[in-house]
Amino acid sequence: MAADAPAPTRTETDSIGSLQIPTDAYYGVHTLRAEQNFPITKRAIAVYPDLIRGLAMVKQASARANKEIGVLDAERADLIDAAAQRVIDGEFHDQFIVGVIQGGAGTSTNMNANEVITNIALEMAGHEKGDYAFLSPIDHTNRSQSTNDVYPTAVKIGLSLNLLSLLDELDLLRKSFLGKAGEFHDVLKVGRTQLQDAVPMTLGQEFHGFATTLGEDHKRLTENASLLTEINMGATAIGTGITTHAGYAPTVLRHLREISGLDLSTATDLVEATSDTGAFMSFSSSLKRNAIKLSKICNDLRLLSSGPQAGLGEINLPAMQAGSSIMPGKVNPVIPEAVNQVAFAVAGSDVTVTMAVEAGQLQLNAFEPVIAHSIFQSITWMRQAMWTLRVNCVDGITANRERLGAMVGASVGVVTALTPFIGYAASAALAKTALLTNRNIADLVVEAGLMSREEVMKQISPARLSGLETVTSAIPVIAAEDLPQS
Repeated sequence: MAADAPAPTRTETDSIGSLQIPTDAYYGVHTLRAEQNFPITKRAIAVYPDLIRGLAMVKQASARANKEIGVLDAERADLIDAAAQRVIDGEFHDQFIVGVIQGGAGTSTNMNANEVITNIALEMAGHEKGDYAFLSPIDHTNRSQSTNDVYPTAVKIGLSLNLLSLLDELDLLRKSFLGKAGEFHDVLKVGRTQLQDAVPMTLGQEFHGFATTLGEDHKRLTENASLLTEINMGATAIGTGITTHAGYAPTVLRHLREISGLDLSTATDLVEATSDTGAFMSFSSSLKRNAIKLSKICNDLRLLSSGPQAGLGEINLPAMQAGSSIMPGKVNPVIPEAVNQVAFAVAGSDVTVTMAVEAGQLQLNAFEPVIAHSIFQSITWMRQAMWTLRVNCVDGITANRERLGAMVGASVGVVTALTPFIGYAASAALAKTALLTNRNIADLVVEAGLMSREEVMKQISPARLSGLETVTSAIPVIAAEDLPQS
């Protein structure tokens, strides 16, 4: 049998030499060389669609600005504009093949965008891919630009777009916990501090606290996202604006605002903005905060559902899969466990971002690719983790009402609600007796003649125990030695 014929190729040349590019590929020699140089993660930048859209938006805005200020003719500018729009709309993302980790401060990513958009435009104009004499990736698609302003701007736009879906999912998770707070509003339970029994509360209050903390994170993420709106387009190589027209920076900003829908602004000091990556560090830190707090909530869910017989067993998480290959019937809290692990990864990514920000030297930070990868991965994983926590766990949580009621009834913590009436010393003595004898606190108070049963039951009602009703009137203080001796 004859061997398969080799796939057709075209020859492209850069300053290093020539390479054979698949004829049907929209990328070119710079992209292929980078793909060969960085076979590290086996993850192409296409795994982050919003980064690709950000790149295309920058190229589109630049084409419009270059046309408007007269440094690029209308025919070529319009072709680049139309090609970039197709990428924004989701086409050709599979052509963005360079690895997420790469040397060169993002040059490979910028060239991948330049080549793909140029070859789309060439094809639309009836030219062969690679016919750069008519339309050049560098002279035309990259006109008035440098990787050093394109790449950070595209990353900031991409992160801003990506964050929107994370915030939507975070709010849905908050509402899920809030719904459970309403469902469990009348379910009394024992509160705990330092893993020891404390005063009673409602399960609804506990879940409302989860919802509140997620709402706070929504605000913090939104605040820190504003740091991503300052861009350095027009800076070119190091911030001096070399090779650009005087009108380019304000013109590309206006078009980029219109295209992205973001409230972007140009940095006042382009030299500083080109070398400084502190905004990424601050934003990454807010993601870590959200991840760690979400992980704490998952820890609580695992504790509250522990058992089901020998643990707390206060709530039931949905049974999602068999939990053991050896223990029949065992079911594990796999969804919260998965979210915990995502939080660990986000915390690690934040360390990576911090180190990369610190490692920048002089007029440029060469490590922006790992910064971008780390933050995009954190957002992506967090969004998916929130989705699975909401859909596969929180929405299906139920309360073990009988067990919770029994634990509250047997808890000496309820005596705290009686201290305004019988004093701390008497309450402490009764609590000690209850622990030693396993007697019910209410019975002991009534037997001691300190309060009537009706008054005791009123004060240990769900509303009083959970703090929904408070007692503020003056109280008599009963000393422990004044209690009837048993």
